[in-house]
Amino acid sequence: MTPEPAVSSPAPAAVTRIAHLADLAGRVGEVLGHSGWITIDQARIDRFAEATGDHQWIHVDPVRAAQGPYKTTIAHGFLTLSLLPWMFEHGFEVDDVRMGVNYGLNRVRFPAPVPVDSRLRGHFKLLGYEPLEGGAQLVVEVTIEAEGGAKPVCVAESITRRYI
Repeated sequence: MTPEPAVSSPAPAAVTRIAHLADLAGRVGEVLGHSGWITIDQARIDRFAEATGDHQWIHVDPVRAAQGPYKTTIAHGFLTLSLLPWMFEHGFEVDDVRMGVNYGLNRVRFPAPVPVDSRLRGHFKLLGYEPLEGGAQLVVEVTIEAEGGAKPVCVAESITRRYI
């Protein structure tokens, strides 16, 4: 069994509830909500390195990273991106959706690093809604912020297909 990501927040974010997938057709351009906070500790970074084979020192060697440009280890950009499913689950929920699948990404950028022990959360803005047989394809801009950070750590256009 995979452990749930460590989450710490003074108050968990209230998940935005949307009754029907079709209700999103009229909400293009709107913010749908935001996730709670998730802490990116060294153990998570190390597990991601092990899973992907990306053992670059900036991520996994705290002693060497202390002498590097960020003065600490930083999370892999793809680790940050891999948190999208968790953030979606904890950001907004459509009551009549029985299944969702990742369909792809239009654009991904990592404007700022994620230092170890950062707390991250995602913000969701609906950019597109396209009806499909049995559901809809959504394009959602996800902006991931680090608590106290001046710039987002990731901005991505996520494409998902949701089925009712």
